This record gives sequence, structure tokens and C-alpha cells, in this order.
Amino acid sequence: MADTNTKPRTATVLKTARPPLHKVILVNDDFTPREFVVRLLKDEFRVPEAQANVIMMTAHTKGACVVAVFTKEIADEKATRATDYAHQHGFPLLFTTEPEE
Repeated sequence: MADTNTKPRTATVLKTARPPLHKVILVNDDFTPREFVVRLLKDEFRVPEAQANVIMMTAHTKGACVVAVFTKEIADEKATRATDYAHQHGFPLLFTTEPEE
């Protein structure tokens, strides 16, 4: 005789995990002109001038400032491109990345 008390199987739904995010951080130095930093932030990170000025001044007064948050690959690429651009123009400006908490 067949067992009629069996429960139907529930469908398992797999959710795709979001990729971990990383912060791009502008590290202050005492040599790079403020105008250059603002222009670089506008060009590479596509932030408006007012926001670029706030980021630059925050890094200047506190030593570092988060510029933006991206996936790891994009954050690394943008930080590298921005740092390389500054170095090509003779400035020691540094952008780093770290995982977002």
C-alpha cells in the first residue's frame, strides 16, 4: 500500500551572493596641488566639483578620505589608474583600496 502521508519537496532557491565591495581611499600628501587632486577626482571618479573639493579637503585635514566604493576589481583598477596618473605628472599622490566593512 502506498504511503499517502509524504510531504511534497520544497524547491530550493539559490540566491547569487553580491560581490564584496571595496573602498577607494585618497591618502593626503604635502606636495600635490589641491587643484590637481580635484581635477583627478572629477576625471577618474566622475564626482561633481563640489564633492571633489569636499573629498580633497577631508583627506587634507584628516590624512585620508574614502572617494568611492566599488567591487574589488573596479576599485583596484581606479586606484591604480589615479595613482599612476598622478605619478606621470610628477606628484606622489596615492590612492589605496580596502574592503568595506
